[in-house]
Amino acid sequence: MGKSRHCQLAELGAIVHFAKDSRNSLEQFDVTVENEHASQKYFTLLKKTFNIGSVDLSVCEALKLGTDEYGRHPVGTMTDARLLIKDCCRRAWLRGAFLCCGTISDPNKGYHLEFACRDEAQAGQLKEVLAGFKIDAHGLTRKGMPGLYVKEGEAIVGLLGIMGAGVSLMNLENARILREISNKVNRKVNCEAANIAKTVNAAGRQVEDIEYLKNNYGLDKLPDKLRQMAEVRLANPEATLAELGELLEPSVGKSGVNHRLRSLCEMADALRG
Repeated sequence: MGKSRHCQLAELGAIVHFAKDSRNSLEQFDVTVENEHASQKYFTLLKKTFNIGSVDLSVCEALKLGTDEYGRHPVGTMTDARLLIKDCCRRAWLRGAFLCCGTISDPNKGYHLEFACRDEAQAGQLKEVLAGFKIDAHGLTRKGMPGLYVKEGEAIVGLLGIMGAGVSLMNLENARILREISNKVNRKVNCEAANIAKTVNAAGRQVEDIEYLKNNYGLDKLPDKLRQMAEVRLANPEATLAELGELLEPSVGKSGVNHRLRSLCEMADALRG
């Protein structure tokens, strides 16, 4: 909560304007919120910001409420711009708005922060204030009502920092770090699995081609280097190229092994053709 009265007014104004319903008559001021924390914050702000004995008059004056044809003071959906002059006040206002109508998804499942607004004018003012902090919010319609959402993890972290939600920010950052580590591990595992599958498939094809040469041509007719390569591969169908190279006499590097095996496969293809 902001310590300055102007910040407290801005945060209170956000709760009033983003509440489910807000009305003021000559006898009482009614604000309906669905969030228990918003209700508690609203009461605390009233106590800290206004003289309890004259809350109705002070709130009406501070929020510049008009009177309708029935003598009531319906609260407009847009906050008086004079409450949003200072940077600190806009931060407090965003905090109040999020407390009253904001939601954030479980960061372990995805990044999504959302504001539910009462009309397009309110959504437009909120989008403008967010843009002032370099937060790009996108419009949406949910149950026929307008709203805004922020999808990027970095932007949500920034917005939480702007609103002073330090604990939530740290929890989100921790979840982002764990998720990023998990994604990197999964990518590495998938890459290694793909490489293993590729190696196994290549080895299977090599063994198949060498068996074909053996049955239809004869390994004894091959040059010594290719014959030795064919015999070593048949005896070690699951060995890697590096392991095969160590088994040859003299030993050969991976590129040399790959070259010999490719030659054997080409000979088998030629013989089939």
